[in-house]
Amino acid sequence: MDDWPLTIGCSCHSPPQKMTLPLTIEIAAVVTSLAYLVLLMQQKIACWAFGIVSSMLSIYLFIATKLYSDAILYSYYVVMGFYGWYHWNQRGAQGFPVQQWPWRKHIAAIGVGVVAASGLGWFFASKTDANNAFADAFNAIFSFIATYLETQKVVEGWIYWILINIFSTWLYYQRGLHIYAALMVVYAILSVVGFVRWRGEYRLARGG
Repeated sequence: MDDWPLTIGCSCHSPPQKMTLPLTIEIAAVVTSLAYLVLLMQQKIACWAFGIVSSMLSIYLFIATKLYSDAILYSYYVVMGFYGWYHWNQRGAQGFPVQQWPWRKHIAAIGVGVVAASGLGWFFASKTDANNAFADAFNAIFSFIATYLETQKVVEGWIYWILINIFSTWLYYQRGLHIYAALMVVYAILSVVGFVRWRGEYRLARGG
């Protein structure tokens, strides 16, 4: 399994690769992830169904590449997908307005994130064979925070995602998950679009 990630990337110096089960899973996860993000920007409740499926597929991929923090992260995504689906459905997606958090909340969230990520990184670095334990842990913990902000429709959540997606591009690429790395580039771009769109809606609702 250690060599498995090397079979799912693409190389300009190697012949086209066969469609393997891991590659098929990775492509399916990417497609459903994109569907999730597009529907999320449009504030469609159906986004959570695609997010749940994508996350379930991703758990297998990250265990196979020893990115254990990300495997935990995507398990959390599954749970939050059901929570988001329920929460938005209860309040009505379009009747549930976007909001902004005051800076003190973001400072508190970042502080808690740094402490939690440091602890998780230490655990995986010292107790497991995880790759890039601290980088993976920081990526996972701050994604926890950003996902919660998504479920609450907090505008600044998109800023978290822009930074996370840029960082994830490097993290996944160096582990051989080249399709995921490319997806993170697309995610970063779409996160900018999502931020502009939600901020515009927030300002419009406030008469700004």
